[in-house]
Amino acid sequence: MIYDVTHVTRYTYGATAELTNGILRLSPVSRDGQILERFDLMTKPPCLPPTERIDPFGNRILSLRIEKPHRELSVKAASRVRVDRPPAPEESPPWQAVAAEALSVDFLASDCPAIALYPSRRIALFDEATAYARKSFANGRPVHAAALELASRIRSDFVYDPDATEVSTPAPAAFDQRRGVCQDFANIMIAALRGLGLPALYVSGYIRTIPPPGKERLAGADASHAWASLWCGSALGWMGFDPTNAQSVGNDHIEIARGRDYSEASPIESMVLSSGSHRLEVTVDVVPVRAKADAR
Repeated sequence: MIYDVTHVTRYTYGATAELTNGILRLSPVSRDGQILERFDLMTKPPCLPPTERIDPFGNRILSLRIEKPHRELSVKAASRVRVDRPPAPEESPPWQAVAAEALSVDFLASDCPAIALYPSRRIALFDEATAYARKSFANGRPVHAAALELASRIRSDFVYDPDATEVSTPAPAAFDQRRGVCQDFANIMIAALRGLGLPALYVSGYIRTIPPPGKERLAGADASHAWASLWCGSALGWMGFDPTNAQSVGNDHIEIARGRDYSEASPIESMVLSSGSHRLEVTVDVVPVRAKADAR
């Protein structure tokens, strides 16, 4: 699949912002069956020429600095991405073997499993999540099948409720109330996997939504999304699991960043020199290139 992705973030400030600084993770990555073909960034008012770097997780980081006073800010990222992931494996190693192998690696790189074994700033380990995961991870069970069942159980046992949590809600709180959004479900799954000694990372990105039969697709109807990436051993590497939708990550998912938690994979981090309140609006559009051509 080839997608055109448009991600627009709009800020409206209650008072004039004299300066805006930030970092952007809005460029989809090229890895794991995904290739970035084109990326453009536009801001209004214009930003200074951005600098670029690659972080320890292989994410592309762009700077954002706007020195012109402004009451509104628009950040528009436009990408073309080719996605062709292999199907889910029919076989995978036992999960205990994967956990043991993760402890024995002797290299440090962006895909090293050791970086994903331990608690992080926003995802603590807690016994309830580990116990919840153990029901899917019986002794000797293949790691992929067990992880997919765990994702399916989260989808079945938890209620998607945008009003139940905030971006800062800890995973134990979302677990206790059995409610939340994709970020909460990813956090819970990651905490559960790490509690078993399995390396897991937080992934931010997009998922294509398909309209009901007979209905036109609405512009801006897609959304930012989050899921978990599990290291399934050196032979299979990192594989994505989407507990919000009870599925393996496939060709409808587009990755923009990964990290130990949201703080290392959030699309935008900014610091604004201003006073008063502000309003945030985000729209995302994920359109298959073929669908655009057929609509002409």
